[in-house]
Amino acid sequence: MFELFVLRPDAVKVLDDPMVKKALPRYIKIVREESPAKFLIAKRISVDFDQRMSEKELWKIHDRAMKKFQKIQTKLDSEKNRLEEIKKPEKSLLDLKFVLADKIMTHCHFCERRCEVNRFKGGLGFCRAETEWRIFGAHEHYGEEAELVISGTIFQAACTMRCVYCQNAPSSVNPESGDVWSIKKVVNWMKNMKERGVRNINWVGGSPTPWLWHILKTLKFCEINMAQVWNSNSYYSQETAKLIDGVMDVYLSDFRYFSEKCAVELSQASNYPEVAIRNHLAAEKAGELLIRILVIPDHIECDAKPIVNWIRENLGEWTRINILPQYRPCWKAFGVKEINRPLNHEEWVEVVKYAKEIGLKNLVID
Repeated sequence: MFELFVLRPDAVKVLDDPMVKKALPRYIKIVREESPAKFLIAKRISVDFDQRMSEKELWKIHDRAMKKFQKIQTKLDSEKNRLEEIKKPEKSLLDLKFVLADKIMTHCHFCERRCEVNRFKGGLGFCRAETEWRIFGAHEHYGEEAELVISGTIFQAACTMRCVYCQNAPSSVNPESGDVWSIKKVVNWMKNMKERGVRNINWVGGSPTPWLWHILKTLKFCEINMAQVWNSNSYYSQETAKLIDGVMDVYLSDFRYFSEKCAVELSQASNYPEVAIRNHLAAEKAGELLIRILVIPDHIECDAKPIVNWIRENLGEWTRINILPQYRPCWKAFGVKEINRPLNHEEWVEVVKYAKEIGLKNLVID
């Protein structure tokens, strides 16, 4: 706690901030050991299935099991039941989610690109992720939003987009840049993070999306109560959205573009606005949201402001939003005329002012 106070004094009392409590009440309870993380609940939901069933049959069972999950979570959150009182089943909802992920690996469509390659047989899609889990960093992170600090952040080497300005590239987009980690090693790392007092496990990259099979398998062997943070670019498939529902506690999501033209030109991500809208609507129902909007030079009117306005109209005035001012040209951005410079402070102020004017009340302002 002394180290936290010195490095991020704002992180010490932030969990008592009314704005944070309004946006992330369940996350706070997990951090304070007052509620179980969702993946631990999923382990207690009994599900009868045969992994030889078709994906269609398994999804039907999954959807029924999720209704049961919601009822159990409600009882646990209202303190009508304790997790320890629920017997561990022979087959759980988390087991079923892993089996579905296992099937998806044979014709991969974790992300919206739906490459349909068989990764178990060496098939490489856009992200080039194989079956060996590639990690290019795993450590305590003090640079996230105060409510997340200290965050146990694991950087996975593969991405479903190609942002020309990516700060972590080329490591983030090249699986070969990462070291191979086993499931057991990640489980032990998570235990170590818990012992060191971190608040959450932060699955990031690159993107966590290509590695969902690995993440679910890890959680099958993990028993520690820690909030799980899905730190993504929001460019994942509907199937992935269903698999992480009931597993991830906080959606720390980038909402990058409202113009498909911008998404294609800067990130090779066709259909991005539609996908991001769909996934944010699903995330708002499934867990707790903390949305990041990176303000990009000359992309205020086409992207930043329309995103802010959409959030106000569709997710509500109390949605927790971090309007990020730290854009600077990285990687290939120096070759793109309109974004080959740092963001001006006035540009960031313009977006923040607009957000306040239209009634957004829960902005992260450092």
